[in-house]
Amino acid sequence: MNGKKPQAAPTFFRYPALIFAAGIILAGTAVYLYTESGKTEGNRPTITYTQFSTQLKASNVKSVTIAGFEVRGEFVKPAALDVAGKRTEILSFKTHLPSFQGADIIRSLEEKGVAITVAPSEAGGLWQAAVMILPWVVIIGVWMLIMRRTSQAQGGGGGLFSFGASKARLFDVKKPGASFKDVAGLVNAKKELEETVEFLKNPEKFTRLGAKVPKGILLIGPPGTGKTLLARATAGEAGVPFYSVSASEFIEMFVGVGASRVRDMFKMARETSPSIIFIDEIDSVGRTRGTGLGGGHDEREQTLNQLLSEMDGFEPHEKLIIMAATNRPDVLDAALLRPGRFDRHIVIERPGRKERKEILDVHVRNKRLSADVDLDKIARGTPGMTGADIENITNEAAIEASKRGGDYISMQDFEDARDEVLMGAKRENTTTEEERKITAFHEAGHALVSIELPNTDPVHKVSIIPRGMAMGVTQFLPKEDRHYYPKGYLLNRLAVAMAGRAAEKLVFNDVSTGGQDDLKNATLLAERMVAQWGMSEKIGPVNLGRGEEHPFLGRELSMPKRYSEYMAWLMDQEIRALMLEAEAKADSTLRDKKDILKKIADALLEEESLDREDIERIMKGRES
Repeated sequence: MNGKKPQAAPTFFRYPALIFAAGIILAGTAVYLYTESGKTEGNRPTITYTQFSTQLKASNVKSVTIAGFEVRGEFVKPAALDVAGKRTEILSFKTHLPSFQGADIIRSLEEKGVAITVAPSEAGGLWQAAVMILPWVVIIGVWMLIMRRTSQAQGGGGGLFSFGASKARLFDVKKPGASFKDVAGLVNAKKELEETVEFLKNPEKFTRLGAKVPKGILLIGPPGTGKTLLARATAGEAGVPFYSVSASEFIEMFVGVGASRVRDMFKMARETSPSIIFIDEIDSVGRTRGTGLGGGHDEREQTLNQLLSEMDGFEPHEKLIIMAATNRPDVLDAALLRPGRFDRHIVIERPGRKERKEILDVHVRNKRLSADVDLDKIARGTPGMTGADIENITNEAAIEASKRGGDYISMQDFEDARDEVLMGAKRENTTTEEERKITAFHEAGHALVSIELPNTDPVHKVSIIPRGMAMGVTQFLPKEDRHYYPKGYLLNRLAVAMAGRAAEKLVFNDVSTGGQDDLKNATLLAERMVAQWGMSEKIGPVNLGRGEEHPFLGRELSMPKRYSEYMAWLMDQEIRALMLEAEAKADSTLRDKKDILKKIADALLEEESLDREDIERIMKGRES
């Protein structure tokens, strides 16, 4: 083997209809040329119509044979005529009639007593037939070409009749695929999936005791946490065929296509069992039936019903496992989640600090890092980020290093990349000096209150450089990942959020629209404290459902509110009280440290960006 790939056939030979049409044209042309050449039989000379008319008037034409517009004949006696520029005596001849004198010439021939024979024009008949067939051949060829292109665009090879075929992509088991080693972190999820791998490799270990491995595994987690990668790694570890399809690919404009594709996908998977089917974003077809305005979508519900039927119709001997991923488990139909279908749910959370470090190690393998890069510090500074976010930061850091012409990626490149990912790219500063001053005091207020109040997230950086939609930003860097949030921490967090507005009121005796995002986030936090987390004495320890992050429209319409109008009014009062209390706490802290507030704001106006060490140095300078 020389390693060369076989060359594809030229585009022309891929379309038989075009070849057939070209063949018809060539054949018709050949017949026409052949019949034309046959007309010169016997070396019969061709004379002009004027010469023929003259001989006819002189009664020197004995007989003629008319075929279409061509006349072949014999003279009574040889005639001396100019043929091809040479004077020649001829007895037989050939000429062509004008189309407008067909009837007149027949009458003239009859008057002169000429023997007339009418013969069919073979060449004309064949050519007319070819001309009549050719347009239909071209139309059929173009139609076949369009259908082939449409089929290729949709990933199928069957043209119009391939709509019901499955769009699932099969990953070759012989090619090196992903494994659990390629998935950083996710220790608990990988441990649960090892049972699935063991079942596909050694099913007798489970079946000898009557055990059954779950038929369906649902991966639940936020976007970018590695659900799809984990599914591919499971198939790679098991060494079995892996069918991957997005749930949205089941739905088409034709009714019944989705159900047909589900049947076809399961048929293919059974033929290659043991195998794994992975359905990404299953909430596209798996939403609760019969909810929402106007009821469910018929085509989507038919697809869901077929999926439920296929999953429930497994035989015990079929080594077929269904995996699916979603970030909206709350909207899935209950029939999908019952035992016997997706009976094992694996929650994939955002990675912790240790797992983020492992993910960074994976994504910097092929990158050239300078000696000052501290991956542990980067992992500590990216709380709440998913694996996709971290991969994006490493890529942006490489881009930053390339833009400045560096040979290595520095720690500053990672800092700039994180700022760009979190806050957006820097934009040209078009603000006035007065607006810069307001922004400086606003951000200084956030930073100072965060430092002064106990049990708050430490300040990492304060900047008044416009980025994205923000005129300035204050970044906080938690010391560790939090899973529980005490009420005292949340109250101080509210005070930090309101500190920017409080600083504006304190210094300028006015407020601006710059605190819009702060108010939005603080109000949502206060609403959750009151209506979900039971942190209001007047409301009590109840969960009333207000402020949910992902309200499902159908359920929200079909389920009545869990609280009265009076309770809604009381919640509004409690939310307002928390906001006023937070603003008062921020205002009291800033009044006590007003001189520090001014120094931090002045430093921001001069430097545009300060880190925690800079702010602490300013505060120590006041004390000394």
